[in-house]
Amino acid sequence: MKYINVDSESKKKSKGHYTAAVVHNGIVYVSGQLPMDSERGVPIEGGIKEQTRAVFRSLSKILEEAGSSKERVLRTTAYIPDVSFWKEVNEVYAEYFDEHRPARTVVPTTKLHYGCLIEIDAIAYICE
Repeated sequence: MKYINVDSESKKKSKGHYTAAVVHNGIVYVSGQLPMDSERGVPIEGGIKEQTRAVFRSLSKILEEAGSSKERVLRTTAYIPDVSFWKEVNEVYAEYFDEHRPARTVVPTTKLHYGCLIEIDAIAYICE
């Protein structure tokens, strides 16, 4: 069994013991992405829609570095600290994925790291 680590530019300043993504047997597993300002190391300003868009920008970069794309996403898990965010998250999700409809789970949680409003991880495939 062989895997490679994908260390995204945006994740090089991460303090955690993890990699941005792992590719194994043609599948890319993307670690949870927070809406962080990579220069300042703080959550980006704005509400849930702005933070969700920031997470998807990060996800797109990591998928591209791994040889995949948003059109190849099989599944996502979104974590939100308030279920009232669900509608707005769903709107941005539909905007990002357009006609593509990967499997998804939304998990309400009490609090996210750094006070972020959303965290999303993903699984995608790579065409080789």
